[in-house]
Amino acid sequence: MDVGVLTVPLGDQSLEDALSYLDGVGVDAVELGCGGFPGDDHLPRERYLDDEDAQAELHALLDEYEMRVSALATHNNPLHPDDERAARADTELREAITLADQLGVDAVTCFSGLPAGSDAGTVPNWITAPWPNEHAEALAYQWELAVDYWSDLAEHAADHDVQIAIEMHPNMLVYEPHGLLDLREMTNEHVGANFDPSHLYWQGISITDAIRLLGERDAIHHFHAKDTKVYEERARTRGVLDTTAYTDELERSWLFRSVGYGHGEDHWRDVVSTLRMVGYDGALSIEHEDSLTSANEGLEKAVDLLDDVIFETTPGEAHWV
Repeated sequence: MDVGVLTVPLGDQSLEDALSYLDGVGVDAVELGCGGFPGDDHLPRERYLDDEDAQAELHALLDEYEMRVSALATHNNPLHPDDERAARADTELREAITLADQLGVDAVTCFSGLPAGSDAGTVPNWITAPWPNEHAEALAYQWELAVDYWSDLAEHAADHDVQIAIEMHPNMLVYEPHGLLDLREMTNEHVGANFDPSHLYWQGISITDAIRLLGERDAIHHFHAKDTKVYEERARTRGVLDTTAYTDELERSWLFRSVGYGHGEDHWRDVVSTLRMVGYDGALSIEHEDSLTSANEGLEKAVDLLDDVIFETTPGEAHWV
């Protein structure tokens, strides 16, 4: 395993400056945004797609800092009820997959997207309960759209031999492991997870159990190292479906935190060990979204903790058996 970073928080720096900084703090891999919510500060698709000279320059820069690219990131909503927004997200995803193939990158991280609840809807609708019955009907409608879209996109990924790593995210159709497996079953094995535990903690999902569930089915294509802290004194009365602004930290029932500030080192040792058990040996890509500290401090503290818990070697022969 190696420690990686999603470089979005360093978007005010050039890619070379970001790589130099990350190399200096002990990072081995980068996840580069190339569209959607992550933006494309470090990898504008228009510059690199189908341009062998630009791609060669990128590889030379990565080699200079002994850095690899763990994934390209383009998180957006290709199922949006606004046709223009959906088309833009679809273009971003398809071009990201093609560019990943051209760059020799294994995975593209993304969201599943979320439709409206009917043909008449204009706003994406996250269904969280099967009753009243129109909600169950809306969910069935959403899955019909999703399977039609993702079946075609999964074939595009298969043609390029690139893994689609979907981040299970509330306010998206796929927000927990069983939904991810359902979509994978209905499409193909190129559809899997960008396993980000931060969105699962506050839902009450056991991270190591979820890793086993997905990993035993070879459905973890990438991993985000990001933590969450649930503040029980708020959650006891507010619950965890909390619409309080992320920057109103005192009132929120949970916050995204830097690795180690939601769960301690022992927990992260269990996470890494369970990833090893199910055969995941890729990057732990740090995603900084902690409003209580700066990006640099959050990244560096996460790197320090992960350096202590990751496995840098492969297992040898079990001589004791």
